[in-house]
Amino acid sequence: MLDGTDDQPIEGRTFPPPADFARTASAGPDLAGRAAADRLAFWAEQALERLTWAQAPTETLDWSNAPFARWFADGTLNVAYNCLDRHVEAGHGDRVALHWEGEPGDARSLTYAELTHEVKRAANLLLSLGVRAGDRVIVYLPQIPEAVVTMLAVARIGAVHSVVFGGFSAESLRARIDDAGARLVVTADGGWRKGAVSPLKAAVDEALAVDGDSTVEHVLVVRRGGNDVSWTDGRDVWWHDAIETVEAEHVAEPFEAEHPLFILYTSGTTGKPKGILHTSGGYLTQVAYTHSVVFDLHPETDVYWCTADVGWITGHSYVVYGPLANGATQVLYEGTPDFPAPGRWWDIVEKYGVTIFYTAPTAIRGFMKSGREIPGARDLTSLRLLGSVGEPINPEAWLWFREVIGAGRTPIVDTWWQTETGAQMISPLPGVTTTKPGSAQTPLPGIVVDVVDDHGTPVGNGESGLLVVSEPWPSMLRGIWGDPDRYVETYWSRFGDRYFADDGARRDEDGDIWLLGRVDDVMNVSGHRLSTAEIESALVSHPIVAESAVVGAADETTGQAVVAFVILRNKAKTTQTPEEAVAALRAHVAHQIGAIARPRSVVLVDELPKTRSGKIMRRLLRDVAEGREVGDTTTLADTSVMSVITAEMR
Repeated sequence: MLDGTDDQPIEGRTFPPPADFARTASAGPDLAGRAAADRLAFWAEQALERLTWAQAPTETLDWSNAPFARWFADGTLNVAYNCLDRHVEAGHGDRVALHWEGEPGDARSLTYAELTHEVKRAANLLLSLGVRAGDRVIVYLPQIPEAVVTMLAVARIGAVHSVVFGGFSAESLRARIDDAGARLVVTADGGWRKGAVSPLKAAVDEALAVDGDSTVEHVLVVRRGGNDVSWTDGRDVWWHDAIETVEAEHVAEPFEAEHPLFILYTSGTTGKPKGILHTSGGYLTQVAYTHSVVFDLHPETDVYWCTADVGWITGHSYVVYGPLANGATQVLYEGTPDFPAPGRWWDIVEKYGVTIFYTAPTAIRGFMKSGREIPGARDLTSLRLLGSVGEPINPEAWLWFREVIGAGRTPIVDTWWQTETGAQMISPLPGVTTTKPGSAQTPLPGIVVDVVDDHGTPVGNGESGLLVVSEPWPSMLRGIWGDPDRYVETYWSRFGDRYFADDGARRDEDGDIWLLGRVDDVMNVSGHRLSTAEIESALVSHPIVAESAVVGAADETTGQAVVAFVILRNKAKTTQTPEEAVAALRAHVAHQIGAIARPRSVVLVDELPKTRSGKIMRRLLRDVAEGREVGDTTTLADTSVMSVITAEMR
């Protein structure tokens, strides 16, 4: 029973598409058949119908240098023009593009004509600061309109943006600046979060103050928080001053479809984050297509809201590029879902008449904890479609979402995809698919995935295995920035001709896909990928730590939580209490990486479980962290270690 929503068991429940969706769905019943009949012709059709090209492509896919793909390579286009100018030229300039809501309650709506005007001016501003096509620009901003404007302005002039989530620390920011060789950083004095201003400019100053030369020539600062900031003359520029000095007109120049669009850093199994590279034509084709058919978008009437921050891939694909390419009206919100009260998100849904709502299972589980009375006090009848993203959603949360938020009538699209895939890959289609609570179900038309065993052989229905993508897709990553060998090794070495997603999955008796989560040493915390190696590196950098091992443990709220097992240096054991050491280490990780990486638990131990060759057996630590019976310990050099660690956890 879920908070009084239903007494029936969840297992085996299905929900056929409502009749109104079936009649008007963007994804018609013949979509899958067309894609299956000729997959490449299907993608060429999507590219030509959904985008405006300066030079239409005649070539769909070049896979001759696999696994480095080239999609629509002989075509040219401008991504920002596709997201803005063409809608104005089509007579939709008065349509609202963004309803922006600030956490303190300030609000602003921008039409497509107004947003186009702002992006043109910002493009000229970037050019005045010396940014040119191919240059990298770091974007370190709160969830404000200027973040969207900056991303589109960078794309408009053919530069490459790398958005860094505002919760990341100065150290993490510096690593991304250096790896990208960024020429410009766009930031703000601060951003609002939980009633206080988070000082972003200070983190940029700290990042650029690190010993060694930086490629950064200017820091462009948006005034948002009103907090005091330090200033470096000749480097720092106020956005509001500089934007008034540039021309208002800018003509969008076309670029090749394979021109780089953005680099987005994601954690890897080493301590160094990976710069995932996405290009223009293929990426924009797939995000526009999936945003339309997965959300059954009707841009003339829908108000769409994806709650993701632009610092993550979901914010890139389903806040900026997909919705704007489709001419959608959407909501952008700066703050957290529970400030100043847990009903803030539902107030926004009611205020703007949101019809499509896309969020993470972590948020849904948080709403469940708060109780159904809070959303029940708001008018949510405008909602007609719900979606989840970022991690597998448990069936209980899925059903609660549908019954309490969707009033038992809205379809739910549970989507699977990654930073690397660029766009949605597996999802039900509203109006077409009979949905199952907790299952992503089927690959989207045009996408080919499989579930295989360790040898690459497809598993049967009712069996579990590894999720692979069997054929190239338009929005796929084009590599890891500056490291092609790492790209091949990370994603293609296991099976050679198939992309391995690092996720486990199972097929149910109907053949539908259920995601099982990560199978490597990358954790998924609130939908954000964090590397165990990166957190372990941060822990060991503290002077009291001799060694550490980090695992992701199942967490009711965040999906996975960080649990660290730490061996202290001998001196630290005598100079600090265990409580002081734990508090210091949790704070240290938050400072080194960001608050999202702060361990839920730090367990102080004398030894770690290692094989005779010295490999740490993290699966055994995961057993302990999740309260399970410890698995096979026969390969350990000292089998008694696990009983001691288990006692420490208690």
